[in-house]
Amino acid sequence: MRVVVSAAGADLDAAVDPRFGRCPYFLIVDTETMQYEAVPNTSQYAPSGAGIQSAQTIASKGAKVVLTGSVGPNAYQALSAAGIQIITGVFGTVREAVERFKSGQLRQTATPTAPMSFGMGGFGMGMGRGGGRGMGRGRGMGMGAFAPSAPVVPAMPSA
Repeated sequence: MRVVVSAAGADLDAAVDPRFGRCPYFLIVDTETMQYEAVPNTSQYAPSGAGIQSAQTIASKGAKVVLTGSVGPNAYQALSAAGIQIITGVFGTVREAVERFKSGQLRQTATPTAPMSFGMGGFGMGMGRGGGRGMGRGRGMGMGAFAPSAPVVPAMPSA
């Protein structure tokens, strides 16, 4: 069986990289012979969509199982749609990970393990949180006392 391991290096003694979509290499390992192919991850530095692109690369190589530290929701969906089994929480060297898989110590992951959104966030400079300036009572001139230009005459009570 061909399994893919997200790896920090290009050989079996490399550490398992915890990031599926942004790992430097994918090692495609034949579990029977332990022969492998190191595939550089060309989508490692993609500004967006690295997980999906990585999943497409893996699917094109005929892998049946992915061993990795974590996988995001988009990559998880793409791998699942391709019929690839996903196992997360994997650590150690690539060789150790494949041996644990062969002995049945690793179990398939039921859900994505990376956060649903990962990136920059925060408050913008919109109409809230103090971003809008002026156009209030003070019209940008401060919030001083009320100074009408004409004398204020009280309204007459209605009958």
